[in-house]
Amino acid sequence: MRKIFFLICIVVLMISCKDEVLPKPKGYLNLSYPAHSYQELNLKRPYTFKVSDFSKVIDEKKNWLKITYPSLKASIDITYRPIENNLKELLIESEKLAYKHAVKAEEISTKNFEDTSKRVFGSMQEITGNAASQIQFHLTDSTHNFIKGALYFYTKPNYDSILPAVAYIKKDIMHLVETLQWKN
Repeated sequence: MRKIFFLICIVVLMISCKDEVLPKPKGYLNLSYPAHSYQELNLKRPYTFKVSDFSKVIDEKKNWLKITYPSLKASIDITYRPIENNLKELLIESEKLAYKHAVKAEEISTKNFEDTSKRVFGSMQEITGNAASQIQFHLTDSTHNFIKGALYFYTKPNYDSILPAVAYIKKDIMHLVETLQWKN
């Protein structure tokens, strides 16, 4: 009886084992974000722009803002400074803050903005890599107003993991830039 059982086990093992190796299927994250929709910033400020309906705006002192994305654990921190014959210093400070992330960054690319009809000028730095901030930007009318913005995530940076969220929020930042208007 043992011989028959042993023989059956060997036959089953030989028949069931195949040398065919199949590649593992590619895995994709199933990330879904709501469609982009915007509303006007409803706070008394020397500026206005449209913010994402998906975000929550937190009013802060000195005309500063925090635009949070609770489900993404991220925020865009907006600081406002009036220009008082210090535009050069504000621009240098903004650039220093962006390049402070160069230690962890793989690349920092800059995109400039210019809308002469609305007097909106500025630039955005995209920071690739495991830096604390993936996007930094500044906007000015070059005479009275200066805004600095930075995207932060409330987690240890892992660029590959947060890249889809960065791309989603980048569209909101671009819309903010395009809809920015200075108030008199």
